[in-house]
This record gives sequence, structure tokens and C-alpha cells, in this order.
Amino acid sequence: MNKAEVNEIFERFSKMRAIVIGDAMVDTYLWGKVDRLSPEAPVPIVSVTTRENRLGGAANVSRNIQALGATPILFAVVGDDDNGKEFQNLLEKRNVSAEGIFIDPTRNTTVKNRIISSGKQIVRVDEESIEYISAEMEAKLINAIKTEIESNPVDVIVFVDYDKGVVTPNLFKTINDLALEKGIPTAVDPKKRNFRNYKNVSLFKPNFKEFVDGTGLPLLKGDLESLKEAAETFKKEMQLKLIFITLSELGVFISNGVKEQYYPVAIRDIADVSGAGDTVIGVASLAMAAGLPPKIMALMSNLAGGLVCEKVGVVPIDQTQLKKEMKSQKI
Repeated sequence: MNKAEVNEIFERFSKMRAIVIGDAMVDTYLWGKVDRLSPEAPVPIVSVTTRENRLGGAANVSRNIQALGATPILFAVVGDDDNGKEFQNLLEKRNVSAEGIFIDPTRNTTVKNRIISSGKQIVRVDEESIEYISAEMEAKLINAIKTEIESNPVDVIVFVDYDKGVVTPNLFKTINDLALEKGIPTAVDPKKRNFRNYKNVSLFKPNFKEFVDGTGLPLLKGDLESLKEAAETFKKEMQLKLIFITLSELGVFISNGVKEQYYPVAIRDIADVSGAGDTVIGVASLAMAAGLPPKIMALMSNLAGGLVCEKVGVVPIDQTQLKKEMKSQKI
């Protein structure tokens, strides 16, 4: 791609507004070193040297959209706890609006605690609520999202489902129906519990494991012919415009019902895959809403996902780095 083409894409992104709805969380990193085993159990003792908190889940999707130049409007639920306060502090620090954040004293703020030594994750400890939000909280979220849609221009709505209970079947259907009525494209990053609820969306982006778990099909990752057949059947059944399946080290598969395309991934020095899915759904959602062809959407998503995997921990895409990579690609 030449410089003008790449710059024109990011110019389009800079004028876009995206609503992000879903499970937001705090990603906590404890960095340290291991030099002995515990006398109490056969486990390593980590001497912690640094602690860092980052935005995760739907909030990381929002940060990726922001990093691409667009404006995210995040709708999520956190607990009335210290982690919830830290989450809102992180939003303020990263200049992400907290207007769509609702506090539910009956729930925990989701936190993923990762302990890392020598650049490797040793263990992860999660704190979370996984039940669906209450009907009262659901109604508050729906009303706030409706108000945003009615009051301001919206280019795309992204549902980020980490199976923590914010994206209820009713919330999704209510907002998706309104989006269909308004002509606003929708994108979904699904998990198993709601997998078959996401009908009539513009972009459906599971990873391979999520697609296998959600459909119950005994697919092998390298069997592209079976994957194409299964994806096309599922796409028709669910009335999806685009199905986009990420295959980790094998690349991505995308189908719009007319043409199916597979793109291998660029060779990378992988440090950490956490957060790559957030980057891919952020990039793909904006690319789809901007009217870019599936080939460009897949290329950008592939490159962006690979770039964030080169860094340890959950990080948003670096726009300058992505532009540079795109300009070196031959289309």
C-alpha cells in the first residue's frame, strides 16, 4: 500500500465514533524474579519488583479504537470497590470517557492478576462476577446507550463479550435492533454462552476455539476446507454479513458470503498473545464501518494483532507502527 492510501484510511478513522459495550476489566501485572522454591509447596517464590494496572477487556478494545484515531464511547459495569475506582482512574489517565460506566455494588470489578518473571507469565489469578447483570442495571445501560445513539452520530457499535455478564441477550437484541433500524453497523467478539444469540450482525469475530466451542463442530485448525464450509453454514443460519475467524499462528479467515479469503499471519517474535483479540476486533470494526474491503480489513487486523503480540501484557496498537507496516505491504 502506498503512503497516500494508508493515510487516507486513518483520516477516515479520525472522524469516526464507536460505541463499545461489554465486559471491561483491570489487568494487573506483578513483575518479579524467581530464584527459589517455596518450602511450603512445590511452587516458585516470586519476589515482586513492579506492579502495574492496565485497562482490559472492553476497555482495551476502546483504547485500541482510540489509538487508531477514532473516538470510543464505552458502556460497562464495575463494582463499588477499590478495583472499580482504579478502573475509573485508568480511564481518566488514558482520556477514555467514563460517562457510560455504571457502578453495581452487588458485583466485583473484574480483575486479571498476572504474575510475570523473566518475561513469562507464571500464573493468573482472576477476580470476577460472571452472572448476568440485574434487570435494573440492564435497563439503565440500555437507556444510556439509546440516548447516546439518538443524541450523537455513531459509526459502529461493538459488543465485547468476555462472558462476565454485561452483554445480556436482551441488551444485545434491543441495541442491535435499534442499530439495524438506524443503519449502524454492529460487530461482536463472542464467547460460548451467548454464541448463538448474535444474529443479524455486520461483523462476527470469534477466534478458532470460540468458533469450535460455540458451534460444537469437531474442526481441526489446519483444515481450511471444513472451516470454510462450517463458517458459511453458520453465517447463513445467523444472518451475518461478515464472519471473521482468527486462527492465531495460522492467520485469519474472512467470508462475506460471496468470497472467502484466508490470509496467513506474518512471522513474529511472539512475547504475549493476551489482548490481541481486543486489538483485532477494534481494527476490524473500524475498517468494516469505514467501508474498507475485506482484504484490507484482514490485512490490517492481522498486522495489528501480530504487533501487539510482540509486547508483554495487554497494550493497544501503536498507530505509527501499524502505518509503517501497512505501507510495506503489497496488495
